[in-house]
This record gives sequence, C-alpha cells and structure tokens, in this order.
Amino acid sequence: MASAQPMYEMFDDRFRTGKCMNGDDGLEVLYTGCRWAEGPVYVPAWRQLVWSDIPNDRMLRWDEETGDVAVFRRGAGHTNGNTLDRQGRLVTCEQGNRRVTRTGHDGTVTVLADRWQGKRLNSPNDAAVRSDGSIWFSDPDFGITSDYEGYVAPSEIGSNNVYRIDPGTGEVRLVADCFEAPNGLVFSADERQLFVSDTRAGVIRVFDVRDDGTLSDGKVFAEAGTRGARFDNLRFDDGGRLWAAAMGDGVHCYDPDGTLLGRLRVPESVSNIAWGGAKRNRLFITAETSLYSVVMGVTGTHPTGPGRRPWLDA
Repeated sequence: MASAQPMYEMFDDRFRTGKCMNGDDGLEVLYTGCRWAEGPVYVPAWRQLVWSDIPNDRMLRWDEETGDVAVFRRGAGHTNGNTLDRQGRLVTCEQGNRRVTRTGHDGTVTVLADRWQGKRLNSPNDAAVRSDGSIWFSDPDFGITSDYEGYVAPSEIGSNNVYRIDPGTGEVRLVADCFEAPNGLVFSADERQLFVSDTRAGVIRVFDVRDDGTLSDGKVFAEAGTRGARFDNLRFDDGGRLWAAAMGDGVHCYDPDGTLLGRLRVPESVSNIAWGGAKRNRLFITAETSLYSVVMGVTGTHPTGPGRRPWLDA
C-alpha cells in the first residue's frame, strides 16, 4: 500500500533550516462537524480556542485541558474573524450583523463599528489590533452576497475596504480601498507594515504604516500563481516568516523576502489559522468542517503585537 503524502512540502531549503519542519508529523483533528469553520483565536486566560461556524451561526470553543468542545455562542451574527484586544477581550467580526464587537470579561457585548460615514458596513471579516489599541478590520462583501453566511443585501458603501477604529474616539476611518475582497490582515513585528490578503485578486498586499496611522500605497507581497490558492487569514512566526491560509492549497509559509518556502498539506480547504498553546508553537487550523492543530518547531507571534499585556505577561 502506498504511504500517505507527508504533511510538509518544501519548496526552498530555508523551510528546513528554519526548523519549520521540526514539529509533529501529522495534523490532529480536534473537532469536525462544522459547515464552514473560521476565525480561530486562542485565549490564554481560558486555555481555550474559540472559533466560528459561520453558516450554522454559532461560535465554538475547544478546551485545551480536557479536549471538550462546546457552544460558546449561538445566534452569533454569522461571526467570521476573532482576535483579542490589549486587555484580552474578544473582538469579533459579525459579518451577518455587519459590525465589529467586543465581548467584555463580564460577557457584555459592545458594538465598536457598524457604519462608516453613516453607511452600513458590508460584512466585517477579520481584525488585527495594534499596540496603540487601535483595531483594524477588513470589510469585504462575503456576508451580503448570499444568505449562506449572512443576509443578502446591497452594499451601501459600494466598495470593499480596510478600516481603522481609533482607540480614543472610536472613529472609524478608511485606510485602504484598493481591494477586490480584503480578508486576513496582520501587522509585522515592528508594526511598520500591514499585510492584507485580497482573496478575489489572489494576492497578499503589504503597506507601510505611517506614524499617524495612515498607510502608504500597497504593493504585492505574494501571488497565488498557478496553484490557484485563494488567500485568507495571515499570521507571523517569531522568525519573521508569514504563514497564510490558502483555500484549496493548505497553509503557505513565506520568507520575509516573499519567497514561498513551503506549505502544510491539509485534507480540507483551509480558511484560517492561529497560534496558541502555552509556548505559542501550536498552530490551529480551521478548514471547511473541521478544527485541526499541529505542534511546530517554530513559535508564533501574538496577535496583539509587542508590548506588555497584563492579562498574559506576568
């Protein structure tokens, strides 16, 4: 009987020398039974992984200590991406409700953004938090094009953009409007660059972040090419390598110079990724119906950027 393909596929020797292949030999299936799994975020205080099941309109949580899975929130507004703010509170992109919310430590849900210049947002997809407390989010039209992951509706804005929520005033400001469908976004370790996947265009773009929080004109960092991947969520490891959820083509790993070093093969179409675990070397992967994980030889950076986080840094 022929052996199964290895999980790691190397395109450049730096994938091996960078210890990207030094982890588990295979994926661990933590849960299956979703319609379209998305938006994983590891919550250190809970030792749990929270993620979205968009068409089923629910959020789930996996407990690291017990391995149990339970419903975290039902009737969740067709939640897509999730992250944590600087205080460890859950920030959620509710694409069905067309808003970005924050869940406080007491469970209170606060609306952070639902409009820009008086017009309803399309369907917020993913968010990233900068060390100044600002929240940046993508707003494609995925949740308003059908009733499967939201509710059919016309776009009031007329374009798919990236926005910034001011931490002091709560003002929602447009920062980039050059996309077909912006999706995952992540800051570089020094926060001087913002990387954004453009799913329909099949590219990852990178922008320089100015001191006033505005962006320079973006350039293409990586292209899907002939492999036909559709980029979704993005994450960095502590070696500066960019890991990208590539729908239809596993998880890609890019060198800081933009070279595709290798990939992780996943049996389902990947939607999103997140680092977690006690050492942040466990990569959680949402893909179609399932939640997977793999303990790796590299360590992920934290989604809230550099600086002290009282809820995490003792």
